[in-house]
Amino acid sequence: MYWLVNGTGLLVALAIIAIGTSYIASPTTTTRSFGLPLPEDGPNIPWWLRLKGVRDITAGLLVLAFMVWGTQREIGIVLLVEAIIPVGDMLLILAAKGSSKSAFGIHGLTAVIMALAAIPMIIGAH
Repeated sequence: MYWLVNGTGLLVALAIIAIGTSYIASPTTTTRSFGLPLPEDGPNIPWWLRLKGVRDITAGLLVLAFMVWGTQREIGIVLLVEAIIPVGDMLLILAAKGSSKSAFGIHGLTAVIMALAAIPMIIGAH
C-alpha cells in the first residue's frame, strides 16, 4: 500500500513542478488550461503569470524534500495541507464563473488525489 501512496505523492510533486516550469517557460499558453480567461493583455502579464510557476515549483519541491528527509506522516501532512491549493483554485474558478470542467476535472481531481494519498500516510504512520 505504501508504494502506491508514495508513488502517488511523488507523481503529484513532479506534476506540480512540471506545471510550474510550464508557467515560467510559456505563461500565456499554460494559463489557457487553468479554467479562467486570460488577463487583459499587457507587457507585464507574463511576469505576473510566472509568479504562479515559482510557487508551484516550490510546492512540488517541498513534497520531494519531505519524501527524502521526512517521515511518512510528515509527507502526508504536507500533501494534505497542499491540497488546499487546488481546492482554492477550484473554488475561485467557480466563483468567477470560469470553466467548471477545469475547476472540477483538473483542480478538484488533483485535490482528491492528494488527499487520498495523504490520509493513509497520516493514519498509517506510527
